[in-house]
Amino acid sequence: MRSVTRVSLRVVVLPAVAALGAGVLAGCGEDGDGASGSGGRTTLTVGVFGAFGLKEAGLYEQYMRLHKDIVIKQTSIERNENYYPQLLTHLGSGSGLADIQAVEVGNIAEITATQSDKLVDLGRADGVRRDSFLPWKWSQATSRDGKTTGLGTDIGPQAVCYRKDLFAKAGLPTGREAVGRLWAGDWRKYLAAGRRYQAKAPAGTAFVDSASGVLSAMSGSGASRFYDKDGKVVYKTSPAVRRSWDTAARFAGAGLTARLQQFTPAWDQGYANATFATVSCPAWMLGYIQDKAGAAGRGKWDVAAAPRPGNWGGSFLVVPEAGRHKKEAARLAAWLTAPEQQAALFAKRGSFPSSRAAYALPAVSGATHPYFGDAPIGAIFSRAAEGVPVQIVGPKDLIIAQNLADVGMLQVDQNGTSSKDGWNAAVKAIDNALDH
Repeated sequence: MRSVTRVSLRVVVLPAVAALGAGVLAGCGEDGDGASGSGGRTTLTVGVFGAFGLKEAGLYEQYMRLHKDIVIKQTSIERNENYYPQLLTHLGSGSGLADIQAVEVGNIAEITATQSDKLVDLGRADGVRRDSFLPWKWSQATSRDGKTTGLGTDIGPQAVCYRKDLFAKAGLPTGREAVGRLWAGDWRKYLAAGRRYQAKAPAGTAFVDSASGVLSAMSGSGASRFYDKDGKVVYKTSPAVRRSWDTAARFAGAGLTARLQQFTPAWDQGYANATFATVSCPAWMLGYIQDKAGAAGRGKWDVAAAPRPGNWGGSFLVVPEAGRHKKEAARLAAWLTAPEQQAALFAKRGSFPSSRAAYALPAVSGATHPYFGDAPIGAIFSRAAEGVPVQIVGPKDLIIAQNLADVGMLQVDQNGTSSKDGWNAAVKAIDNALDH
């Protein structure tokens, strides 16, 4: 995860799949009273951050048509960094909570570890089918004693998006299957492909946007990362983390990056000016690329499989024990995260399903994206999602990842800092952050 997470991007990005229809990204501000609605109907409140997509995709309206005794009202706080502290405060006091609350993946480990007793066990709720979810997604919201505090909504399986025109000029293959074979199975092959690109690179272009992007993608594709199975912070000695760091630093040292920081105006301009040929892209980033590269990039971008499957982003729904309508809320959460609804959310909003049972549904299996050369994005991202390892998720993953990328690796990439000094700077920043 990075400082700007997948879901906080809902506020500023159009992540809809063009082939399936785009939604309007607008926040919602309806207030729920948590009481019975008119005519004796039960009002269920849903608290989210950003334009979460459930309302925009029409799922609330559909549920209310199916359940005439239910009224659904949503509240939204624009950014997760404001939403999440309030959620923790309300869980601590047992008041001010919605019947259903959204939780971003970067926060789910902390919620599961420290707030499990304040949340309903949704693994036992009516209508929940554990086997319909990806095992690694289910495990992220399941405590050590087996209590499942959250149901997954979307995920961010990763691919590599690339510029076909720049690849052709550099003498590299352009077909997505051939491109995927360049680096299949090993991120070091991605580095080797970068060196091939560099040898004949079009003037003013780099192979990849940033070393930090490589670091994040690599670290998101391993089974172990920042914590061990006992909950101990181990990133300093983790072989997987050091491999990711060393490989990303080699990209910087070899001059293969455009030396950009992701989610900044300069990065956005890099898309518009075609200054880099590849970027690690979760499913939700397709809309971002389309928005920033604009009409000039249509048909020039394509999507290939990543060297190894990984995940970046996603969210969950939880039901607080302090809620007034826990049973009804759990039923709604189960329905919203069922395969059919996740497929509908993907079709209308571009949020990739965490339900593997949704992948066989036509809205997912047949999905293509015309901006990216009609790439079969449903098939590409389904395969990636199925291959993501069950990763140990820790309560401060977001802090560790952010400082590794935006403090340490950014110095290596942009300032020419040595790999060792960049690592030490990141460790110092992380230690300070974790001590507070």
